[in-house]
Amino acid sequence: MTCYALWVVSEDGAPRGLEADRSLVSRKSTAERVAGVLRKRIAEGFFLPGGRLSEQDIGNALGVSRNTLREAFRLLTHERLLTHELNRGVFVRIPSVEDVVDIYRVRKIVECAAVKGITAKPRTFDKIAEAVAIGDEAARNGHWKDLGTANIWFHQALVSLSGSQRVQELMDLLAAELRLVFHIMAEPRRFHERYLPRNHEILDRLEVGDGTGAEQLLLKYLEDAEQQLVAAYADRAAEAQAAASGE
Repeated sequence: MTCYALWVVSEDGAPRGLEADRSLVSRKSTAERVAGVLRKRIAEGFFLPGGRLSEQDIGNALGVSRNTLREAFRLLTHERLLTHELNRGVFVRIPSVEDVVDIYRVRKIVECAAVKGITAKPRTFDKIAEAVAIGDEAARNGHWKDLGTANIWFHQALVSLSGSQRVQELMDLLAAELRLVFHIMAEPRRFHERYLPRNHEILDRLEVGDGTGAEQLLLKYLEDAEQQLVAAYADRAAEAQAAASGE
C-alpha cells in the first residue's frame, strides 16, 4: 500500500513546517549551481582525469563553503564525473572502456533520434553552424582542446533539435563524461580533426531538411569515433602492461 505524506496547510495555503527546510533548499540550490560550474569546466577540459580536486582552492575561488562544495562533489560523483577515495580526497574520474561503449550507445540513440525527424531547415541552424565554425577556427589555429570543445558544442546543438529539455540535460551530462574519455587520445589532433569535414556534411543535410540523411551520416560518425576510442584504450592498456612487465 502506498503511503503519502500529509501536510498541514496554513490559511495562506502554504504547508506548515517548511520554514525549517529553507536553509536546506538554499544550500542545495547553491550546491547544484556549483556542480554546474564544475561540470562545465570538466566538459571544457579544465580538469583532467585522475586529478585531485582541492576543496580549499576551489572553495576559495568560487566563494562557497566547504559543506556546499562537498555537496556539489557528491552530486558529480553520482554523475560518474568524480570519485571519492577514502583518506585521500576527491578525484576526477578516469572512465573505463566499458564507459566508452555505454556512452556511445546512449549517444547513438539520443543524437540520431534528434536529427531523424528534421524535414526543413531547423530554426536553430545558425547555432549549429556556429559550433562548426568555431571548430574550424580552432583547427586553423592548432588549438586542439578547443576543437574538442567545439565538437561537443556541435553535438549538444544537434540534441537540442529534439525540443526536449530533459534530453538536452542528459546530453549535458554526457558531454562532461565525453571530455574525460577524450583525454585517452595521446594525439588529440588525430582524433578531432578528422571529424570536421563530417560536421560539415551533417550540417549540409540539416540545411536542406534531410533529417534521414543526417541521421545516417551521424550514426556512422559515432560508430567510427567509438571504435577509435576503444582502440586507444586497448593501446593504453597494452602500454601499461608492457611497462609493468619491464619490457
